[in-house]
Amino acid sequence: MARIDLHTHSTVSDGTDSPSELVAAASAAGVDVVAITDHDTTGGWAEAAEACPPGLTLVRGAEFSCLSPTGRDGEDRCSVHLLGYLFDPEHPALVTEQARLREERVTRLHTMIGRMADDGYPVDVETVFSYLPEGASAGRPHLARALVSAGVVASVDEAFAKLLHNDSPYYVPRADTAVETAVEMIRTAGGVPVFAHPLARTRGTVIEPSVLVDLVGHGLGGIEVDHPNHVPADRELLRGLAAEHGLLATGSSDYHGTNKTTPLAAETTDPEVFEALVARATGVGVVGASAGR
Repeated sequence: MARIDLHTHSTVSDGTDSPSELVAAASAAGVDVVAITDHDTTGGWAEAAEACPPGLTLVRGAEFSCLSPTGRDGEDRCSVHLLGYLFDPEHPALVTEQARLREERVTRLHTMIGRMADDGYPVDVETVFSYLPEGASAGRPHLARALVSAGVVASVDEAFAKLLHNDSPYYVPRADTAVETAVEMIRTAGGVPVFAHPLARTRGTVIEPSVLVDLVGHGLGGIEVDHPNHVPADRELLRGLAAEHGLLATGSSDYHGTNKTTPLAAETTDPEVFEALVARATGVGVVGASAGR
């Protein structure tokens, strides 16, 4: 059976492999289909497509930073992520919103660095941003890597656990896109929106399943069911919900290179689900082995 991984990150956001290294690593790992889904940017698409090895299919996508109702209280909101696949990267509304989100990420990281420096941590803007390639989408993992290099923590995971988690005094929230708006925007750009790791409870507050049902009316196309941070009971719940509402049930590693320990294709998507996803997209096609099917 084909090995299909629909959620990975490169150095264009918070991974440690360049886009060309990412597709090479996927090919070397025996992956048949890989999606590049950097945070709030399509900046790695061209390099990944150019470097796509023979036999590998590349799916171009992005992971959008969103704000969602939790489903528990009308006023309660939490940060969530939405995967968008095979959308038109030149769609005006999408271009504008991704640019705003990237700028929001820069402002937020500056503030977090300043707060930590004020408390005596050996971090500064120049050092932290040196971990970002030109045009990359800034994020907390870049600050985490600076903390590792400075000897404050031993790993990126430890940096998040001790200093950069959502309840940390150094944490700064973002003005993210309303998830309903993001779903509709991806759809309008010809893409397929899939809710990323909705029940990853170890990451913090999660939504109620009712939120996913509500998003079906806005055009939600699928749910990332098989994810390293989903326990078996939650996978079963999400798979049933997807089947009931005609949503695609995807699986993926959420690979970040050495920033996380999860390897490529640790979780995968069923080939029939992948074919259905591609059939629903009208923005751009896949690159490589499956192109033209």
